Formats: sequence, structure tokens, C-alpha cells
Amino acid sequence: MVDSLPQPGADAQLAQDFVEFAVEAGVLRFGQFTTKAGRISPYFFNAGLFDDGAKMARLSEFYAKAILASGVAFDMVFGPAYKGIPLAATVAVELARQGKNVPFAYNRKEAKDHGEGGSLVGAPLKGRVLIIDDVMSAGTAARESIALIKGAGAIPHAMAIALDRQEKATENGKDVAHSAVQYVRDQLGMQVCTIARLEDLLAFLAQGPAAESMREHHSQVLAYRERYGVGN
Repeated sequence: MVDSLPQPGADAQLAQDFVEFAVEAGVLRFGQFTTKAGRISPYFFNAGLFDDGAKMARLSEFYAKAILASGVAFDMVFGPAYKGIPLAATVAVELARQGKNVPFAYNRKEAKDHGEGGSLVGAPLKGRVLIIDDVMSAGTAARESIALIKGAGAIPHAMAIALDRQEKATENGKDVAHSAVQYVRDQLGMQVCTIARLEDLLAFLAQGPAAESMREHHSQVLAYRERYGVGN
């Protein structure tokens, strides 16, 4: 286990703007949803519903602003298949627009046995790699990306995700005291940059422009956090 790393903090206003955007886009929804861990969650974040050019452009702007503001050092970005692929591509474009032009790459789920072959597409993996994904639930995808990056001789240095659910991970079907983000940070020694966290969602539900109509959702999300939540 490594010493706990100081983590890049999301800008409070950027986080609030992102939560509002995700709600308006229908990406962040409220109701009853079953998570991979089998929990009944009162909210669900589905980045696959950022499904048109305007939404992806704005999403990549949030990522780029959060990444640059965090001060995380990196030489290139990597998008794990499948949701990470469009994220890495559009975030690389937005980073270049904001003055930091870096290579990007992604992987295939199945290795290609013709043409250029292999499972990697894009720039060669080298230097400090920033992995870009939507959320982390169990940390499994992160471990797979880390192994792939190390196998190519590069350094899996940091991750950027849209939303940190700040809830207990599960191992062998049982809740553990840490979240997937904390595992990647404290056990794997990587920095994790987030646009927003569960605490930002709670703040939006309590104080945002639609707080009055969101009161019921706030109480349900708060109860969920009290049962499954972890600290920062």
C-alpha cells in the first residue's frame, strides 16, 4: 500500500455546472436502478446518453477544464473500450483547443489479426498516461487498462472520470470500506481527477436551481450515501 496521494479537487462551480448539464441531458436520472453490486440506487449516471455532437463537445470541455485545473501531469491520454474511446478522442481535441496538444490511443476488446493487427489503436503508448473513463464502480476496467499500459512499457499515471459515486466497492460479493476510486488512488498509487462527486450532486439537489422539485430525490440520495457512502 502506498501513502495516500493528495487528489486534484474539482472546481466547485464547474462541478455544479456539470451536474446541472448531466441532469438536463438526461444522463443523470433519478428513480430506482440496480447497480452492478446489486444495490438499489436512487440515481443513475449513463455517459452513453451523451449521444450527439453538442453534448459530447460540452462534455469534453468539462473534462478538459477539470484535468487542466487539477495540475495532473501526463504525456498522452488513453480511452479503454468501449465508452472510453469517444471520451479520449473528444477530450484530446478539447485539450488541444485549450492549449495542450497530446497524443491519444485506445484499445479494442478483441485483438485484430489483420492490417496493423493488435489490440491498440492510435499513438504508441509511452510516457505518463492519463486514462479517461466515465465512472468507476469496481476498479476492474482500471486494472485492465493499467496492465495493458504497463505491458506496452508506458506508465499508468492518472485517471480522469466524470462522476465519483463515493460509495463502497464490493469484493467477492461483499461491501468493503473503500470505494473504487480510493482503491485506484491508495492501492494502485494513481491520481484520480473527477469533474464531480456525489457530494456535488447532493449540493445541487439541495441548493440548485431546481432544488424545490428535487427535494425527494435529495432525501433518497442522502439516505443511500448514509448507507453505502465513503469519505473523500
